[in-house]
Amino acid sequence: MKRIALLGATGSIGRQAVEIIEGHPELELVAAASGSQPIDGLAPLTQVGGDLEELLERAQPDVVLNAVVGFAGLPATLWALAQGIDLALANKESLVAAGELATAAWRRGGGRLLPVDSEHSAALQCLEGREPETVHSLVLTASGGPFRGRPREELGDVTREEALAHPTWNMGPKITIDSATLANKGLELIEAHFLFDLSYEQIEVVVHPTSTVHALVRFRDGAALAHLGYPDTRIPISYALTYPARAATAFPPLDLASGLTLEFEAPDLETFPLLALARRAGEQGGTYPCAFNAANEVAVAAFLSGRLSFLGIAETVEETLAAVDGSPARDLDDLYAADADARRLAERTATAA
Repeated sequence: MKRIALLGATGSIGRQAVEIIEGHPELELVAAASGSQPIDGLAPLTQVGGDLEELLERAQPDVVLNAVVGFAGLPATLWALAQGIDLALANKESLVAAGELATAAWRRGGGRLLPVDSEHSAALQCLEGREPETVHSLVLTASGGPFRGRPREELGDVTREEALAHPTWNMGPKITIDSATLANKGLELIEAHFLFDLSYEQIEVVVHPTSTVHALVRFRDGAALAHLGYPDTRIPISYALTYPARAATAFPPLDLASGLTLEFEAPDLETFPLLALARRAGEQGGTYPCAFNAANEVAVAAFLSGRLSFLGIAETVEETLAAVDGSPARDLDDLYAADADARRLAERTATAA
């Protein structure tokens, strides 16, 4: 029996995780947390708001599924890594913002970090057991979002509803907007750097509209391994929660005889500059990835509330990155300060837009 603590229980990932847990008798939900919505009775221990680390201390789970949205998920990520408890990570922002601190905690704790993002779960499965020197590069795929193929001049007045109409994935509002801007792929690029200890030069992003290939790993002998499947987040959630068993699910296998077509293209970095900005922030290191994440969170919130245009999201992030100093964080206090500074700058930029 695996004891699961679920953080972010009422979001898209959280709701799907509950479905997976209920379908597997060997999984027990012992604690659940929500940011604001009531979840009474969902688990023996429940919490709305408050200190997530305190809840985890009381629950003493075998696996923490961190599906909290944004930087707010950082304390739980660091707690699980430091404790050596298996972490099923859907909160990519915490690893992006605190990459060096998080990986240091991971090394000290010695637990397993199992990504829940479909792309990183796929990459893990292709990379597992491979010697690092045999790996040439990693390819992450992006659907391209609802605006794939549209020129920049057509995106100035797109609505919230248009941006939330993702063509292949069913996700929460923040990650759906991130997918529309390609910021999500930028965050995943930085996350992959820390998860798999790959240089940024070894990580490529391609647009793959059907979201059938989730990741591909190239090896030094010219071979490549790809992970394919239907775009359903419940599959990587199940993989992370039941690892290493790869438990059976009710999801259908890929039907190759149905006329499946695999199409790939380079991302349009002029129309969707957030991917290039994320790569640059990652390469600069220090707290630049933290600032990228903070500015993007502020800008997306401003867009969703109608205070900022769609194109203003990337403009806000770019101006924020140009204004911060990006100094490395020696500890959590430094990281929190860098996050707060980037948010102040981004809010000022978004308000003035």
